[in-house]
Amino acid sequence: MGPVPDCAGFMDLTSYLRYAGSVARTGTLLQAGFSARSIRNAVAAGEVARLRHGIVAQAGAAPDLVAAVLANGLLSCVSATTHHGLWRLHAPERLHLLCQHGSAAGAVIHRGSVVPPEFPRPVAGLTDTLLHALRCLPPVEAAVMVESALLQGRTTLGYLRQRLPGNRNGAARGILDLVDGTADSAIEVVARLLFRSQGIYTQTQVHLPGIGIVDFLLEGFLIVEIDGSTHLERAQVKKDRGRNNASTLAGYAVLRYGYQDVVYNPQRIVDEVWQVLRGRVIR
Repeated sequence: MGPVPDCAGFMDLTSYLRYAGSVARTGTLLQAGFSARSIRNAVAAGEVARLRHGIVAQAGAAPDLVAAVLANGLLSCVSATTHHGLWRLHAPERLHLLCQHGSAAGAVIHRGSVVPPEFPRPVAGLTDTLLHALRCLPPVEAAVMVESALLQGRTTLGYLRQRLPGNRNGAARGILDLVDGTADSAIEVVARLLFRSQGIYTQTQVHLPGIGIVDFLLEGFLIVEIDGSTHLERAQVKKDRGRNNASTLAGYAVLRYGYQDVVYNPQRIVDEVWQVLRGRVIR
């Protein structure tokens, strides 16, 4: 499970427990230097609740963290994304747990670990989280997570490849080929893979004189912008309008799409992109 920070830097048990995710095994608290008596006193005072023998939690503890501790596991794969600050496309329908032994009803269980947890919270280390995702999730969803970690400078493609040896990990290694670290958001990863899957020459984050940086330039003349929520703000709408006009005046075609379009209606995007490209592709 990795080293557990001791209680020296914490005034009391409740502060430490909050640091640990507001739920913990009593063994974790004992390892951190708190006494069994201090745990009993905190329960008696109503500062923490005993969920069952050996597990205590504070009010408001995140349900996924509570479920992980109750299952004697660690959140991993897509279930660990929010705790690691990673992008994800969809919230998981089932909990994904790293459990070295046993199982949990209704959960997706991952085995094998190459790094210790990064903190006392019941969350698998970043490397384990990414490796589990590469072996478990659809390629685009796993690529989104890896690209997020790559952009944060928290891993490298070479490091992950080294930890995916042999034929059984061939598909997982193949997903790493989809990651290039050029996206500004999860949805841009999806759009990039969509365009390239169609055999369209796709450049990302291209600076065009008089226009600025565009999300995508397809076949050298079609600009595709992926709009997030900030593009609905008045100032951004005005800026986007000016960029669209500048793009048209410079001879580019422009298409704009949002999250819902990319995730839930990709075929419409493909059809519209090809409608613009058809007859003008010179390669």
